[in-house]
Amino acid sequence: MSITRRDLLTGAANGTRRRAGSLAHERVGAPLNILILGGTGFTGPEQVEYATARGHRVTLFNRNRTRPDLFKGRVDQLIGDLNGDVESLKGHSFDVVIDNPTTAPAWVRNAAKHLAGHTKHYLFISTLSVYPNNTVTNRDESDGLTPLPEGLDPYTVPADQARRYYGALKTESEREVARQYPGINTIVRPGLIVGPLDKSDRFTYWPVRIDRGGEVLAPGNPDDPNQIIDSRDLAEWMIRLAEQRVLGTFNAVGPVISMWELLAGIKSVTTAGAQFTWVPADFLRANGVTPWRHMPTWMPPVPNAGFSTRNNARAVAAGLTFRPLSMTAKDTLDWHKTRPAEEQKSLADGAIAGIPATKEAEVIAAWKAKPQSAP
Repeated sequence: MSITRRDLLTGAANGTRRRAGSLAHERVGAPLNILILGGTGFTGPEQVEYATARGHRVTLFNRNRTRPDLFKGRVDQLIGDLNGDVESLKGHSFDVVIDNPTTAPAWVRNAAKHLAGHTKHYLFISTLSVYPNNTVTNRDESDGLTPLPEGLDPYTVPADQARRYYGALKTESEREVARQYPGINTIVRPGLIVGPLDKSDRFTYWPVRIDRGGEVLAPGNPDDPNQIIDSRDLAEWMIRLAEQRVLGTFNAVGPVISMWELLAGIKSVTTAGAQFTWVPADFLRANGVTPWRHMPTWMPPVPNAGFSTRNNARAVAAGLTFRPLSMTAKDTLDWHKTRPAEEQKSLADGAIAGIPATKEAEVIAAWKAKPQSAP
């Protein structure tokens, strides 16, 4: 078991040490003038908090729609749209640009009209979805990338089709970054980003469900692989990459743990006494329970053995660290309890991710009623 995997599975006691240690990485060099594209959604606020705590000057560029007063008076604000008006960027220069929201190469090209030649370093958040082949384990950054369908222009893909070509458009965005910022770019490819502020509920479901107690539907085999990364670990590491001007491409994902380790680690911060009922993938499929959507964070290893087993050695060597799973689970659960009632109900209903309680109970009952094969 690797050191980083031990760190992730360390209990709450060591979590206190790690929390204090998140700023223990001493800042390298002078304060930076940092432009963050986005900055008020999920990972962006953690970048802002960490950067300002370390003495950097931060400017945000966004549409000023999502939580517009979040950092009022603490950072500079430029208003615009990467997919439209970028004139507010004109005449500014920055030590570093961190690009969080871009999902299409046209956004990179549009902003580059005023940023190319006016920054020393460009950090781009891409995704592990740029990799089309998830059948082989432990693949690194040299793995092949998702191609665009023949005849599709990545600069004119209609907005209503962008999700369909997400991986390919991120690939083309990486290539546009390389063209606009040659020799000064860093490409970060996260896996599933989790933690407080994540409204996708793709991890939040598990702490909330386990905290409710009772019999919990657990997917597949307890040994099935799982990989996540806390948004704060990702955000803080990106600021350190900027401070050290680290270039290159990195798989930004946590160490591989088993599904059992994930659920047991989450259970360790609750007091409800949940019990797990493990149900095989084929039975779940036959009963209308889908991976990722109804059973968040989980993808059956057949035929997706590589989906949750990406190699992160290069990122770890470049300073990526991981707080304990127990901390991520507790902080996410505490945050969820502060969410508006309609968002909490949405999760309970499985509107975005997770399985509704009635459906969960039905599947568990059906599994228990199924004649079990003799040993």
